Amino acid sequence: MAESPIEEAEKEDFEDGRDQLVKLSLLQRVESGTYQLHQLVREYFLAKLAQREDAETLQQAYGEVMVAKGSQIPQALTRERWVALTPVMPHIAEAATQWQGQLSDEDLYRPFIAMARFYDGQGAYAQAKPWYKKGLTATQSRFGENHPDVATSLNNLALLYRSQGRYEEAEPLFLQALEMSRELLGQSHPSVATSLNNLATLYKSQGRYEEAEPLFLQALELSRELLGQSHPSVATSLNNLAALYRSQGRYEEAELMYLQALDLRRELLGQSHPSVATSLNNLGLLYRSQGRYEDAEPIYLKTISIFRDRLGDEHPYTRTANNNFYLLVKAALTAGKQAKLSSQPLTQKMLESVKAEQNNTEQNSTGQ
Repeated sequence: MAESPIEEAEKEDFEDGRDQLVKLSLLQRVESGTYQLHQLVREYFLAKLAQREDAETLQQAYGEVMVAKGSQIPQALTRERWVALTPVMPHIAEAATQWQGQLSDEDLYRPFIAMARFYDGQGAYAQAKPWYKKGLTATQSRFGENHPDVATSLNNLALLYRSQGRYEEAEPLFLQALEMSRELLGQSHPSVATSLNNLATLYKSQGRYEEAEPLFLQALELSRELLGQSHPSVATSLNNLAALYRSQGRYEEAELMYLQALDLRRELLGQSHPSVATSLNNLGLLYRSQGRYEDAEPIYLKTISIFRDRLGDEHPYTRTANNNFYLLVKAALTAGKQAKLSSQPLTQKMLESVKAEQNNTEQNSTGQ
């Protein structure tokens, strides 16, 4: 579509003004179509905004746009997504902090969750933590101690603590979130199922299996009842219950659950989603525990391939998958089952690494 002469003239004026700001170092070109304002320019625009009668309306509109952008950040964040989102994150942070008062009650916690997920998805847990804490403070300040969004904020902070192994700090937050969700939303609500799942996973991590199992079963039953058989939350519940059974040595039950979760995630998310890779990784762990090295190997190779492609070589999930594969190869070699492994390049490279480590260990022992 051809632009009108007026639109073209406005575009030329805009580009001339932009180029002048760039020359004065008041505007910095970040990439094609993206520029960063100098702090002096930002302060000028903020001062002008404060003088407008419709300032509050504009601030609210800005907040709504940033909330909408932040809502696009998935829990399983791929490398492509976080690279694409990086330029907009400072604006989402600004909406959460500077324009927090203009956010609606419904939107208040969303930019905080967006910021935390952005860092969490990269494995940058230290940078995610303050955003979870700020979100909890913001929701408590506006809504008081009993509110669904406060429960969500408690859950999210507890999840971070659990991922860091800070179990004693995580447990009271999970319990508080569960009690609050039940009180405010009733016994049959997806948020209650989420809280049950999170608390059960904590207990499983602590080896408190008898306490974890009934919670996992409740979460699975509730998710199926409320969300249907084909839902990501059902796959998560199946996966978590399988992990518990694997830890208890209940391998046949674990395999059934893992395969159901894997099939469901492939159906809902596609073959190359990070959550599919997580399911594959877990199935590989099970097969390694059973000494089924030839079954585990192709699963690990697929896991590593997905994580590398979607998250990058340096992501914690990719490093964990590589380490798990290393342990598989080491276990096969130790058990005298090297012949069960294939001639795949990555497998052979890992095998050489294991042998080199064993040789170094033997030489050091001899030297002592």
